[in-house]
Amino acid sequence: MTKSQLRTAYKVLRKNLSIEQIEDLSMKIANQLLSLPIWDYEFYHTFLSITEHNEVNTDYILNILSGKDKHIVISKSDFSTLEMTHYLLTDSTRIKKNKWHIPEPLNGIIIDSKKIDVVFIPLLAFDETGHRVGYGKGFYDVFLRNCKPETLKIGLSFFKGEKRIADVFESDVKLDYCVTPEKIYRF
Repeated sequence: MTKSQLRTAYKVLRKNLSIEQIEDLSMKIANQLLSLPIWDYEFYHTFLSITEHNEVNTDYILNILSGKDKHIVISKSDFSTLEMTHYLLTDSTRIKKNKWHIPEPLNGIIIDSKKIDVVFIPLLAFDETGHRVGYGKGFYDVFLRNCKPETLKIGLSFFKGEKRIADVFESDVKLDYCVTPEKIYRF
């Protein structure tokens, strides 16, 4: 299937999940992450879940990172440039949803993308070769290209991988891992 077809299909699949299912599956994903060899780094970027889109609840991941005393980085999106500015999440960081329901920091310490070691990536679908389908704006492709080459890219998905996405581009940034409630895919 194409990215557009997958985007449509997986939005429906996610929309059909109950709050209880989202919480259960999100906790399973967080528990799966604990078995990955990713916990010796310093700076971890995660998205804050868009609850209106039934995204993976990253609160469980935030708790793990906080418990391991890691630096947590979150972003603010600029829809005019399709770029994100990254902020260190601290106790004093104020967060507010923008008009697209994305929870974003209102203030904070800016972190250069080259400092980020691990990125947890939202997605709608992915394939068995590490390609992913997001919402289609390209924010994460731009962001990930600006990270250092060794930055680990970890997708989070409620659903298993597709065999192949038909219309990937050379400029698409591939994942290193994708974690689902039942399986960890390594690419």
